[in-house]
Amino acid sequence: MSSLTDIIFLLLIFFMLTSSMVIPNALNLQLPGRKSSIPTPKSTPTRVTITSGNDFTYNGEGVSLVDLERRLKSLKKAKGKNATLNIAPSGMASNEAVVAVMDIAYRYEIRAVLSDPQ
Repeated sequence: MSSLTDIIFLLLIFFMLTSSMVIPNALNLQLPGRKSSIPTPKSTPTRVTITSGNDFTYNGEGVSLVDLERRLKSLKKAKGKNATLNIAPSGMASNEAVVAVMDIAYRYEIRAVLSDPQ
């Protein structure tokens, strides 16, 4: 019986150590209303709106997803680490469209904030 408890404790220690080494691959998303230690940017963030028909607008101008990615890439080149993106999905927009925009922002290391459409 004592050897069985030794094995259980060794397995417990092994799983505790290996589980702390796993780093999740998650989106860097900042939700509104939450206090953050990140300073607010000095310039106005770029606004991407997603309509109920899953159409995208970039600062009020209608764009496709491919064109949106090209514009966000140039935004990152222009602003560098200060690039911020305000994503405003409609209540009826699909989750896939929202995640597609968040994924583009994540790939180009643009800080993305979800907000209500206005």
